[in-house]
Amino acid sequence: MRVDILSKEYPPAVYGGAGVHVAELVRALRSRGDIDVRVRCFGEPRDEAGTTAYADLAELAGANAAITTLGVDLAMAQDCTGADLVHSHTWYANFAGHLAGLLGGMPHVVTAHSLEPMRPWKAEQLGGGYRVSSFAEREAYEGAAAVVAVSAGMRTDILRSYPSLDPQRVHVVHNGIDADLWGKRVDEAIVRRHGVDPDKPCVIFVGRITRQKGLPYLLRAAAALPPEVQLVLCAGAPDTPEILAEVEQLMGELTATREGVVWIPEMLPRNEVVALLSAATVFACPSVYEPLGIVNLEAMACELAVVATATGGIPEVVVDGETGWLVPIEQVPGGSGTPVDPDAFVATLAAHLSEAVSDPARAARMGRAGRARAIEHFSWDTIGDRTMEVYRQVLGG
Repeated sequence: MRVDILSKEYPPAVYGGAGVHVAELVRALRSRGDIDVRVRCFGEPRDEAGTTAYADLAELAGANAAITTLGVDLAMAQDCTGADLVHSHTWYANFAGHLAGLLGGMPHVVTAHSLEPMRPWKAEQLGGGYRVSSFAEREAYEGAAAVVAVSAGMRTDILRSYPSLDPQRVHVVHNGIDADLWGKRVDEAIVRRHGVDPDKPCVIFVGRITRQKGLPYLLRAAAALPPEVQLVLCAGAPDTPEILAEVEQLMGELTATREGVVWIPEMLPRNEVVALLSAATVFACPSVYEPLGIVNLEAMACELAVVATATGGIPEVVVDGETGWLVPIEQVPGGSGTPVDPDAFVATLAAHLSEAVSDPARAARMGRAGRARAIEHFSWDTIGDRTMEVYRQVLGG
């Protein structure tokens, strides 16, 4: 069986959970030895057998980013000829998979890492391109032989966003974690080099600066934390100048009133992220939209308790009272994820974070329970097996 996996992100160009998922899924599938997996991704050439990268078309230089994406999709689709199945990830590659399926007559499987109707703030970033990305995603989903949701919560969102989809075609296969790569490793030299004191309590955030990740809510909540608590933000790749400006303003207000606020905007090597997670007391995930939240799995694998919003697929990962704290949220209808009562959401987030740092022994017990849960329920070998079940089903095998 030959499967072509299509993705914008692929190592070394990985900046989000979808890229991590693709990289680990490819590794898990290739390790089986009974499937020919070919990867088609965006960007610079990759030095990896069976992997082809596609640069933006020169003819579309200066075009809206969504149009540039579709140009890459056209080149990808043409090269999928001969595959038994194509499997695309995120809207960036969904249209390539859709066209490849139409062109070659093979089934197209989509894995849903996010949904354009659930991210209306992207209109800030793409302008009219958001309507283009929404069109591309809708066509791909409605035409797919199967859609894979990374959580049960995500499956519900898919069927709500695309009600014409047959529910029998929508499967749940969770994201995973490599517990060998992500595990507690103390390295005080790395931690101190980034301006963090490993001997003081610490709240850490890892994620992109985007509306979905809810970083402004965390910055507001941090003002209520005990004064000795550090806040470490591994936060970069802002979606828009507007969200960056908002974060910068809130950071300025926060640092004017407290010490121990560390902002690391560059993407760090994994070993440095692991060191920072290992030195922290609690991980904060204030997302207002999160299909699953692979960052929570990474933190849990590093034996870190998690305080996270009870939205999307997060409650399928973080067990309230066992591996962390869930922050309840009532959200405005329409997909923006905005809390109905932002002040109440911020206050509860602050209260749970304060509870975590005030009882480090309890937080440590939750962290150990989190690693055990990550290993038991979210291994990539298991996810590879479940993905193969979906492939066999759509191929009739």
